[in-house]
Amino acid sequence: MLITCLVGVTLCFAQDAFMGTWKLNEAKSKLGPGAPKKNTVVYEAAGDSVKVTIGGTDRDGNSTHNEWTGKFDGKDYPLTGDPTADSRSYTKVNDRTLTLDNKKDGKVTTSGRIVVSADGKSRTLTTSSKDSAGKKLTGTSVYDKQ
Repeated sequence: MLITCLVGVTLCFAQDAFMGTWKLNEAKSKLGPGAPKKNTVVYEAAGDSVKVTIGGTDRDGNSTHNEWTGKFDGKDYPLTGDPTADSRSYTKVNDRTLTLDNKKDGKVTTSGRIVVSADGKSRTLTTSSKDSAGKKLTGTSVYDKQ
């Protein structure tokens, strides 16, 4: 974690490893059925919270966009723009690892783990969900820092 302090000021800003823009690297990813293509994820400060914006193209070439604003505290916060979920929670495991749960009507639809590489240049999202027939789906998406 990078810590930036102003000389003579007691306020310091911690640079979170997740912050910034991440672009999906399809060649390094093992995308599950229905996984989005050409995906970009942006983490940015929003007051004392984090705003996560995800945009891209779905498997059929349609534009996608969803947004979440909250804290990495394990609590559910509203998610907009995702037809499979209406809330998401992130839990910070350590400085480079988050877990997440997407929920629809209080039921988990997708679980995941995000790990930022030691050099901070890539992040890997591993997800688990079930299709409409109850079959387990998994995927691994690798993103490059922009």
